[in-house]
Parts: sequence; structure tokens; C-alpha cells
Amino acid sequence: MADKVNFELVSPERLMVSDAFDMVVIPGGDGDFGVLPDHAPLISTIRAGVIAIHEGGNVAHRVFVGGGFAEVLPDRCTVLAEDAVMVADIDRADVEQRLKDAELDLRDAETDEARNRARKSVEMLGAMLDAGRAN
Repeated sequence: MADKVNFELVSPERLMVSDAFDMVVIPGGDGDFGVLPDHAPLISTIRAGVIAIHEGGNVAHRVFVGGGFAEVLPDRCTVLAEDAVMVADIDRADVEQRLKDAELDLRDAETDEARNRARKSVEMLGAMLDAGRAN
């Protein structure tokens, strides 16, 4: 039995994390789930929220993701995130402004597609703002 889980977090811009950790807690589409070494294989959607990366009994890193997919195998976990930022790097003023803009886009949306896109942005930015507050 391995004592670490190999974890990779990939955003559209770059490989954000690639290392072995004690545990990774992921905001799955159906609820949070923890990944430990020798985890059963699974694929899950990810909702907007914070991935908590545990090392030495503590949360070593917190990364906000705006959604995506996770693949878990017994020896590794890979997350493909739509958006990702270290929680410590969240600029609260910027997110608040982006949220206001997205709320205006939602209010002014004239098609179902535009409403759905704006609603998704409002939800993701609200979750990002909450993550930044908790830091």
C-alpha cells in the first residue's frame, strides 16, 4: 500500500500542482470526497469550490476550482479544472467587480443561452468570493 497519492491539478493555462500528498479533498458534483492512497477508481464532475490538499496532518494548499472533472485511480488523482487559482491569490476586489458585471449580464440576458452562461458565471464567482473570505 502506498502512503501518498500522486495528485495533478491542470488548469487551461498550466499544470498547477504535481506532487504526492497524504490526502486530497475535492468538491465533487455530488458532494465533497477525499482521495487517499489505494482509492477505488472513479470519475467525477467537480463543482465550483475549494480543493484541500493535505500533508502532514494539515491542509498544505487550498485551490479554488470553477468546475471540471476528476479521475481517481489507486495510485493517482488528476483534476482537469475549468478555472483554478490558489485561494491565497484571490483578489477579492477583482472578484467582487466581476461578480457585479456577471449579475448585470444575467439581468440583461435576452436568450436562454446567455442566461445560462451568465448564471454559471454568477455561481462560480460567488463561490470564489466565499473561498477568498474563508482564507
